Amino acid sequence: MNKKKETIQELEQRVRSCQDILLANLVMMSETPAPTFHEENRVRFLLDRFREAGLDYISDDEVNNGLGFMPGPEGAPTVALVAHLDTVFSDKDSHALSLGSDRVKGIGIGDNSLGAAVLASLPHLIQMLEIPLNVNLWFFGVSRSLGRGNLGGIRFLLDHLEQKPDQAICIEGAPLGRLNYTSLAMMRGEIEVEVPDEYDFSRFGVMGAIVHMNDIINRILEIPRPSRPQTSVVFGSLHSGNSFHELARKASLRFEVRSESDDVVEMIEKRIGQIIEEVRARSGVNIALNKIAHRSHGGLDFSHNLVQSSQKVLEELEIEAKIGPSMSELAAFISRDIPAITLGISNGHEINTLEEEMEVDLIFKGITQILGVLQTLNVEGELS
Repeated sequence: MNKKKETIQELEQRVRSCQDILLANLVMMSETPAPTFHEENRVRFLLDRFREAGLDYISDDEVNNGLGFMPGPEGAPTVALVAHLDTVFSDKDSHALSLGSDRVKGIGIGDNSLGAAVLASLPHLIQMLEIPLNVNLWFFGVSRSLGRGNLGGIRFLLDHLEQKPDQAICIEGAPLGRLNYTSLAMMRGEIEVEVPDEYDFSRFGVMGAIVHMNDIINRILEIPRPSRPQTSVVFGSLHSGNSFHELARKASLRFEVRSESDDVVEMIEKRIGQIIEEVRARSGVNIALNKIAHRSHGGLDFSHNLVQSSQKVLEELEIEAKIGPSMSELAAFISRDIPAITLGISNGHEINTLEEEMEVDLIFKGITQILGVLQTLNVEGELS
């Protein structure tokens, strides 16, 4: 007698029965600091979970990636499940986690402690719940994702891994319903202004670093940006000065240029360089442009099997799809012609602030979507 096929809702209820595993991993992962370039403690924790689950090829590497392998049937295609381990917070910040009945609060939880905890939990859940899968699974906990890391972890791993995955699912903490299958072109940079000690105020006037930086910002805002392809300039942070009564000698601005066109990003980057040269020559101050990261535009068509499978699962779980481009690990896979998507686990609030929190109840729906996508790929057949 054939066993009745399990509905996605029934699977969600079974996932909820494993909440102790997920929440324990979430607490341990969240309370282990992992600023970019210093993820080693999280890697050790992740590999311990992989060993407990009996994964194969468990290892780390010189840039602090952690990985394990779950074999499927012989000749099956391979899917990578990926989560970045680093957060934007220092190891000097408090990483204590507060777990309530409906919310869990702690710095870095949405980006990306929750995603990392889900990655650590999935091997156990697949085994305990006896999830039928006809694919091989790589589990990648990757380092150096954020800021100056510039996706260094996943890029190193894909450059050195002998058995490349056929497809990948990138796991981010938030938001639930996130469905990214394209990558934006991006240039991330930092502008530093410094007024030299020998500055000639009689020639240039009494202007500190803030005024010069303000001039640069205003000129950047005047750069023409097309509405199509969609393009934006994001000013992420600005730091300068120490007091009320003294001119600021230094200022720094962190920014990103994002576009659906590589050519537009290149044009704006070139124009910013010209603005800096002009302000430097006219003002007599030292100005430097440090280029931190780049991404290229690319991705899948909406009709791709991986996208359609994900969309189908989201609909069955009554999750509203939030479709848009991403600059996560997805970009590294796309640049190597490996089909990939990014999915979110729950809804967050005050992400990347000291008041960051996530909704607990939705986490289990977020995990179910990942398992559902893997099962749907099995049903649909080929992964290409």
